Amino acid sequence: MSVAYEAVLDVSEDSVLFLSALLGAERVRRGTRRDTRALSTRTQAVLVLRWFLDDTRMSGLARDNGISSSTAYAYRDEGIAVLEALVPSLHGALLAARIAGYAYVVVDGTLIRTDRISTPGPTVGVDLWWSGKHKHHGGNVQVVSAPDGWPLWTSGVRPGREHDMSAARADPDLLARIGDWVGDGALVLADLGYEGEPGLFRIPVKKPSGGTSTVDQQAYNAIHGALRCLGERANSLLKTTYKALRHYRGCPWRLGDIVGAALVLLHRENCRTT
Repeated sequence: MSVAYEAVLDVSEDSVLFLSALLGAERVRRGTRRDTRALSTRTQAVLVLRWFLDDTRMSGLARDNGISSSTAYAYRDEGIAVLEALVPSLHGALLAARIAGYAYVVVDGTLIRTDRISTPGPTVGVDLWWSGKHKHHGGNVQVVSAPDGWPLWTSGVRPGREHDMSAARADPDLLARIGDWVGDGALVLADLGYEGEPGLFRIPVKKPSGGTSTVDQQAYNAIHGALRCLGERANSLLKTTYKALRHYRGCPWRLGDIVGAALVLLHRENCRTT
């Protein structure tokens, strides 16, 4: 049995039209003939947005639109693809940050939780996607944000077992672009997870083993924490806005594209990129 009810999607009409236009352009690119799709581009856009915003189950999206589950998955994945194609490059994001006058940006990793993925890791008995820090399976995504915690750029995904510094080093562009940013006199704030690159990241001063921090070190850490904590709002903003990022049920290697697509939607919905 099932119960029908009405619901309102918490998103602007502009975002629906934006995604609908992208899907329409994709159909033209593919040479899709008119009236051969089960859903219009607008209805497909609403389907995609329902999944992102409410993490609506695919079986429910399929039933509500009178299509098969496989078609619903295909329509959702098409929406992710057209959005992900618009993800800003890190070079472009940092250039915009420089034009905006930011003295620093914040880099932080976030774990997107997934169902258990039994993939052997380099350590015997530990799954590749298991995060010892979070005690959960998931994918590590790096996020660069403005000083007020607005997300500017997101990376591809790395297995959850990797620490933030390892994930940053695995990105083909991150450290190089950060190096350019720092070379121009700006700063990058990060937590102790990035202590492997002291020339690039400004991190807190580690408390000596068995000792105490000096007054100057404590003052530095207090200022550093006060500035960095606002930047870490970016990860929370993405996950609270898009429930699909709280727990993903699917291939974890797709998480980079999904988070990037969510970033594009967030920028569009709020008419802000920096």
